[in-house]
Amino acid sequence: MTSDNINNNLNHNTNGNMNNNKRRSLITYNHITYLLYVLSYFTAGLLWIVPIFMNYAKRQDADGSWLATHFDWQIKTFWYSIFWFIIGIVIITFALGGFGVSMLADSGNIAIGSVLLAGFGLAIMGFTFIWHLYRIVRGWIALTDGRPVP
Repeated sequence: MTSDNINNNLNHNTNGNMNNNKRRSLITYNHITYLLYVLSYFTAGLLWIVPIFMNYAKRQDADGSWLATHFDWQIKTFWYSIFWFIIGIVIITFALGGFGVSMLADSGNIAIGSVLLAGFGLAIMGFTFIWHLYRIVRGWIALTDGRPVP
């Protein structure tokens, strides 16, 4: 991206109340939050909570600009990911409980059902992981191109 394109993208603002320094600062801030989401994959999710606090802290600074879509995008991505990840964990927990019961009751049918249910929970968690990564990459590409995200 050339410096002319960057300057044009920096000027993309729906209400015109944001100066270039503030806009550049928010763009850099969003790059950092996207980076922290990616790094959270390598820290067992420990960094996952940091960008959500950062997004809430600066969200109002971007109101009325195309950058607001990035803050909202990251916040929604976080909460939907948390929701589906927890659903996956709950399903796996019930499946493991059923598997334990099947061992006590010596029931092969319960064991098979529990394994299938655990597989479903893992599939939900896997889908959530891929969806989260897709949203972070898509948002980061849009930010780099100076575009809002839907």
